[in-house]
Amino acid sequence: MNDKLDLWIEKANILSEALPYIREFNGKKIVVKYGGSAMTDEELKKCVIRDVALLKLVGMKPIIVHGGGKEISKWVKLNGGTPQFISGMRVTDEATMEIAEMVLNKVNKSLVQDMQMCGVQAVGISGKDGGTLRTVKKVLPGGQDIGYVGEVTDVNTALIDSLIDQDFVPVICPIGLGAEDYRSYNVNADDAACAIAQAVKAAKLVFLSDIEGVYRDPHDPDTLISEMTTTEAEDFIAAGNAGGGMLPKLRNCIAALRSGVSRVHILDGRLEHSLLLEFFTQKGVGTLMLQDET
Repeated sequence: MNDKLDLWIEKANILSEALPYIREFNGKKIVVKYGGSAMTDEELKKCVIRDVALLKLVGMKPIIVHGGGKEISKWVKLNGGTPQFISGMRVTDEATMEIAEMVLNKVNKSLVQDMQMCGVQAVGISGKDGGTLRTVKKVLPGGQDIGYVGEVTDVNTALIDSLIDQDFVPVICPIGLGAEDYRSYNVNADDAACAIAQAVKAAKLVFLSDIEGVYRDPHDPDTLISEMTTTEAEDFIAAGNAGGGMLPKLRNCIAALRSGVSRVHILDGRLEHSLLLEFFTQKGVGTLMLQDET
């Protein structure tokens, strides 16, 4: 009995610790970029969706922006193609664009279904719906053509705001609408989440991926940086410490903070309940990025 009582007291303490965070972010918009292994592992997927549902039920206004890169690559191969990437960007010809849009919409509705199972109303849209993500063709340095890959030029928040006002959780897949040619464009999910967070003036932007956070030395897990300011992040990049996929992610974090997003988190989506640990405990996990103190 004492063991059970101790466990109940511990749970009560956790709930008590969460109270000031729930109060601080009650009614605030939270953008969660969802990707990586947490999308392909069914148990992790259910865990993430439950966590987002909890954020909604305690009074926050979550918006999910998801990727689906691994699933797209799988279907490209099944259709006899070979996934190609240049500078971390998927080369997206017409056939690949068709596959990407099909796969992302399938993933989108699966996430909506899981959210509904948690008792939370959700609506899945793409960036094309309501002209939410307007894009231009992305051109890499040196003029390399990577096909129908879009760079977000404008975010129309009307549909997102309407869904939130009607108590729905928007679930958004990153397919943009060409601002001039009205074609479909594949948008990097991190870029889409960053642009949406800026446009809706989110209190938090969270990147869930396959890394624990930002490391001073990517080969040493003991060098995890728990907190960074925008200036520290810029210095980190200038020193050449941000390689691979971390470089564009950090640039997105800086852009979001500079545009008014209060806090940006980089979390390991492979860790169960990483969202709740970061949102509701003093210790938190991953890397928290903040605006410079003025």
